[in-house]
Amino acid sequence: QVQLNESGGGSAQAGGSLRLSCAASGRSFSTYSVGWFRQAPGREREFVAAISGSGGITYYADSAKGRFAISRNSAENTVSLQMNSLEPEETAVYYCAADLRRAIAAMTKPLMWDYWGQGTQVTVSS
Repeated sequence: QVQLNESGGGSAQAGGSLRLSCAASGRSFSTYSVGWFRQAPGREREFVAAISGSGGITYYADSAKGRFAISRNSAENTVSLQMNSLEPEETAVYYCAADLRRAIAAMTKPLMWDYWGQGTQVTVSS
């Protein structure tokens, strides 16, 4: 199985930027779909963005469009989430997920994904 580890979380001011990274070990995830989700205290885990195994297709939650960008570096076996113009409401633990299924636009629910990282905290201050 593929093992995932997130990094890059931390603190930012409102309007600032952070770049998160999801690294795979155990297996390459170049053929896996990869997604990013977030979960704030007292809230359900919600979909943020996903990328196809080839890296040629991306899909974003409406809240992320125009501000966030997901990308893949197959040589490094990583997927990144660039987050710009951050808002305090986006404070959450951010998780990456991977799955062999390819229909990423339909995979907006956490239960649709087989593999998960441990999460990385993002805190946005006003």
